Amino acid sequence: ICLMNMVEPKNRNLSMVFQNYALYPHMSVYENMAFSLRVRKLPKEEIDRRVREAAGTLEISHLLDRRPAALSGGQRQRVAIGSVIVRQPKVYLMDEPLSNLDAKLRTQMRIEIMRLYKELQTTFIYVTHDQTEAMTLGTRIVVMKDGIIQQVDTPSNLYNTPNNLFVAGFIGSPQMNLIDAEVVQSGSQVTLKMSDTVSITLPAEKSEKLKSYVGKTVVVGIRPEDIKDDEEFVAAHADHTFEAQVKVYELLGAEVNLHYDIAQTTCTAKVNPRTTARPGDTVKFAMDIARLHVFDKETEQVITH
Repeated sequence: ICLMNMVEPKNRNLSMVFQNYALYPHMSVYENMAFSLRVRKLPKEEIDRRVREAAGTLEISHLLDRRPAALSGGQRQRVAIGSVIVRQPKVYLMDEPLSNLDAKLRTQMRIEIMRLYKELQTTFIYVTHDQTEAMTLGTRIVVMKDGIIQQVDTPSNLYNTPNNLFVAGFIGSPQMNLIDAEVVQSGSQVTLKMSDTVSITLPAEKSEKLKSYVGKTVVVGIRPEDIKDDEEFVAAHADHTFEAQVKVYELLGAEVNLHYDIAQTTCTAKVNPRTTARPGDTVKFAMDIARLHVFDKETEQVITH
C-alpha cells in the first residue's frame, strides 16, 4: 500500500474540481479544457478529440469559443468539470463544487454529476456540507466531525442505523427528534419516560438492551416521518401514543411538518397534508417504535435501534 501524500503530485493521476471553478479568465473554454493536456505535451489531435468529447458529454460544445466571464455559474462549473475529465484520471476529487450555485442549478448539476459518474465508471471523492448531495450522490459516505470519522456506511445505513448522536442529528431533514428520557423498569420491560405525559414502553428485545440503564437518562431518537397523527396510523400503534399541542404548522406541498414540545424539547412530526391539525390544537400522535433509536447520553453512542 502506498500513501498518495508520499507521491509527487504530478504522478498521482488525480484531478480536482474546486469550489471556485479555478478557470483562467483570459482563456477560452476550449483553452481552459485543453491546458493540462498541452502541459503534458499530448499530440494536438488527441487534445482536440478529448476536449470535444468531454464538451459533448457535458453539453457545452457550443461554448468552446467563449471566455469564463461570458458564462453562467452552471456553465462555468461544467467547464471546470470538463477540464478534469479530459485528463482521464483514476480518481476525481471534488471540493464542494456546487456550493456557489443557486438551489435550482445545484439540483440540475447533481443529476449531471451522477450521470457522469455512471458514464465514466471511476472513483469520485466528493466533499460537501450538504447532506442532500451526500445522500443522493454517494455510494459510501464518510461522516466527519472535527476531523474525526464518525461513521462510514451506505446512505441507507447512515439514515436508518446511525452509530451516534451526531450522525443521527446530522443526517435527515427535518433532523431526527432527540429527546432526553428516564429509563424506568416496567415488569419485564422498560419504559422511556420523556415527560410527565409522554412515556413509551419498549418491546422485550429493546428492553433487554436497556435494563442496565434503569434509573438513568438516555436520549431517544425518532425521525419526524415515524410520528403521525392520522387515525389509521394511530390505531396501528395504539400502545405508543401521546398527546401534544401543535406550536407551528408548516405546509410543504406534499407533506406537512407539525412542531410541538415534549418537555422542553421542540419536536417535529411529518404528516399527511390532509391533516386537520393547526397551531393551538392538542393532537393525538403515535410513534412507530420499530424505528426508534436510543443513545447513551454520556458517550453519545447508540444503545439500540
